[in-house]
Amino acid sequence: MLILGAGSVAGNKFIDYVGTWGPAICGHANDEVNDALREALEKGTSFGAPSANENVLAKMVIDAVPSVEMVRFTNSGTEACMGMLRLVRAFTGREKIVKFEGCYHGHADGFLVKAGSGVATLGLPDSPGVPGAATKDTVCATYNDLASVEELVKDKDAAAVILEPVVGNSGFIPPTKEFLEGLRKLCDETGTLLVFDEVMTGFRIAYGGAQEYFGVTPDVTTMGKVIGGGLPVGAYGGRKDIMEMVAPAGPMYQAGTLSGNPLAMTAGIKTLEILKREGSYEHLEKITSRLINGILEAGREAGHDVCGGSISGMFGFFFTKGPVSCFADAAQSDTEKFGRWHRMMLERGVYLAPSQYEAGFTSLAHTEEDVDATIAAAKEVFALL
Repeated sequence: MLILGAGSVAGNKFIDYVGTWGPAICGHANDEVNDALREALEKGTSFGAPSANENVLAKMVIDAVPSVEMVRFTNSGTEACMGMLRLVRAFTGREKIVKFEGCYHGHADGFLVKAGSGVATLGLPDSPGVPGAATKDTVCATYNDLASVEELVKDKDAAAVILEPVVGNSGFIPPTKEFLEGLRKLCDETGTLLVFDEVMTGFRIAYGGAQEYFGVTPDVTTMGKVIGGGLPVGAYGGRKDIMEMVAPAGPMYQAGTLSGNPLAMTAGIKTLEILKREGSYEHLEKITSRLINGILEAGREAGHDVCGGSISGMFGFFFTKGPVSCFADAAQSDTEKFGRWHRMMLERGVYLAPSQYEAGFTSLAHTEEDVDATIAAAKEVFALL
């Protein structure tokens, strides 16, 4: 997948593994998506009322994602997580929230506690401007450590346990299936809602997201990125009895002027139609696994401590011997070496996330030739580090 011409200030070409941080699963400027958008644009950009395509995309999401019986669209993943946070508290009557160190759920005040993504990259412990009252009911557990969660929910006072079912904001960190299954059981026993933040993994690691891939169904799910086909979008959904708390069906208020706008819905519909075609996820798995295995092999041959992995169209690696199962493990990586590696790869036309704490993404537009060129560049750079 190449960024060409206007996509780069100097008109350079890059093999892109950022993919606008996940949404570009069909590649940049996909002809089918663009054609659908042009047709929708002729009818208007926003009406301040539900559109037919909002219902179409909602049904596609409900049919695909195991936990979702009703869904509400928003304008971003952050906004989806804000609505979800209010919802789980309204439904349970509890205020305490359990999240995981290094997991990122957008920049809302209540989530900026030991967050990943840019917060981790820049070394910020928390964010200035967030009042203590906004985070006093947010507590953090250790990813892949069920005992750390059990300690925080044992008093049955937590509204929800919220996590990235595959971490992408501390680098790529997969869960064990036993961890996810344990969370489901623990939440059931304590009356706590289980929330999967699938803004990154939704429709990327499987058509039905991580919950389909691992066979563990949460109570509530947040989504974004892929479901908007490159346009601003977010969504949260879940069990009908929970979602009926949201106005106008229930008393919990949340709204947005441009939520569910026809352009984002159109791009999302066409993107999901493309992903449903035979061979889409097989292509992502084949391309991505070959890419990450080639990078890891090149690094080890050059004498570097590296570890990493992939699931479908999502991947990552660390400059550490590993294994990496939580943020504390990821923090042992040689980030200075990663920075040099990233800059040298960019000089060779390979555009990767500029942080050890971000996952990478492939698309249906990536080819075997792209992977060959990337691995060749990686071998050259590893030898020079």
